[in-house]
Amino acid sequence: MKAMILAAGRGERMRPLTDRVPKPLLEVAGKPLIQYHIEALREAGFAELVVNHAHLGEQIVARLGDGSAFGVRIDYSPEPPGALETGGGIRQALRLLGTDAFVVVNGDIWTDYPYRQLYREPEGLAHLVLVDNPRHHRDGDFQLNGGRVSAEGNSRLTFSGIGLYRPELFAGTPQGRFPLAPLLRTAMQAGRVSGERYRGRWMDIGTVQRLAELDQQLRA
Repeated sequence: MKAMILAAGRGERMRPLTDRVPKPLLEVAGKPLIQYHIEALREAGFAELVVNHAHLGEQIVARLGDGSAFGVRIDYSPEPPGALETGGGIRQALRLLGTDAFVVVNGDIWTDYPYRQLYREPEGLAHLVLVDNPRHHRDGDFQLNGGRVSAEGNSRLTFSGIGLYRPELFAGTPQGRFPLAPLLRTAMQAGRVSGERYRGRWMDIGTVQRLAELDQQLRA
């Protein structure tokens, strides 16, 4: 099974840091954010990774190379300026991900989630990892009921940016830029999205302040 790390975002809220360095290469406790994902995925048995990139993507390729330095193999899916959003980025990378189910991880999160739990086939078209709502996203995204994820409901949790998908989720989608959420909501309406609630450590590194907070936590 392969895994994909999403690394094509511009990181507007992280400027001016991301004017010179792509967001996934920003360092926390002396290590690039993306390296934490690579190492965690490798330890969980994911040896073949796909990384998409756009803004300053050449720095990502130069830093990670073919992945051999980290004990994995990395294939790259370059995107045009402005990137393709999550849905379009995954759709373009399907040629590298193959015909089996695959894991996707947002490159701008940090977590101690045990990825080995996802080394399996999803029951439906997708399986999402949800977390408790952080301060900056109190309304959450989706509701989890009996292992099924729905778009409606009052007791919402936040999508962690970690998901297990079948390529069939993207069937009929066009090439180009489009978001992932509408595809997930359609699959949810059909009862084909499962989920789990993770109560461990997780952080969305969306601002310079949260980057500094994580750095302080890990150094401590």
